[in-house]
Amino acid sequence: MDKQELRKLIAIWFEEDIRDGDHTSLSCIPPTQMGCQQLIIKDTGVLAGVEVAKEIINYFDPECRFEQFLHDGDHVKPGDVAFKVYGKELSLLQIERTMLNIMQRMSGVATTAHKYQSLIEDTGCHVLDTRKTTPGLRYLEKEAVVLGGGMNHRIGLFDMILLKDNHVDFAGGVTNALTRARDYCKESASEHPEKAQKFLNMKIEIEVRNFDEINEALATNIPDRIMLDNFTPAKTKEAVDLIRAWEKTAGRHMEIESSGGITIDTLRDYAIQGVDFVSVGALTHSYKSLDMSFKAVK
Repeated sequence: MDKQELRKLIAIWFEEDIRDGDHTSLSCIPPTQMGCQQLIIKDTGVLAGVEVAKEIINYFDPECRFEQFLHDGDHVKPGDVAFKVYGKELSLLQIERTMLNIMQRMSGVATTAHKYQSLIEDTGCHVLDTRKTTPGLRYLEKEAVVLGGGMNHRIGLFDMILLKDNHVDFAGGVTNALTRARDYCKESASEHPEKAQKFLNMKIEIEVRNFDEINEALATNIPDRIMLDNFTPAKTKEAVDLIRAWEKTAGRHMEIESSGGITIDTLRDYAIQGVDFVSVGALTHSYKSLDMSFKAVK
């Protein structure tokens, strides 16, 4: 994530938590008193958010000294110490909750992504996240997915065209939606030559609900990826066979994604059918934060 954008978020986080002062700490801790606190892991999982923690600390008090032992993406267990921070005790106390909130959540996402991807590592299929993220934390949650071994689907509405069921219905069908999307990319590249590369390289994906829509999408030869929405594993295999047969005639690869209600219990059932990706909203909306604490070193 861009550091300037991150610093804007950090400012909002501290305004939310501190406002005109941490009166608890101010009431009992001398302003010049120095100390040290360490980040202790209390759960098993994948660590994420260390680099963000550095930015949070540096933003609040650049005079703090950061001693690092573990890194983003490391596998951790209870008792591990990720880092120590030396500085004014007032600063350490005020940094604590904001830093823990972010690190616990990012580590929870990374751990969840690792659990999902590990189940299908041998299949060649990749777990994707979605846009079902915490408002304001999307970049950080998606970064955590990658740290855990998953992949990002798209960051937002600006970096990929994904024609979902509502787009198809509003456009008047699969062919209309795909044709308009293709023409939009070409026209935008022509109208904005400085952004031509972006528009010409923007992938087009379409969500399909049945085999009629699959055949219609393939007939256009437009999409880069087809998303099978709420197909059963058996129907997924049938769809994969159909699309792979089309590839031989078309002379190109079509990416295939499974989506819709897929859980950790059914993930592998879809991955072994030959799809390239399985998208799972739970990576960023149903994760469990990783337990950790920021304790004083006496």
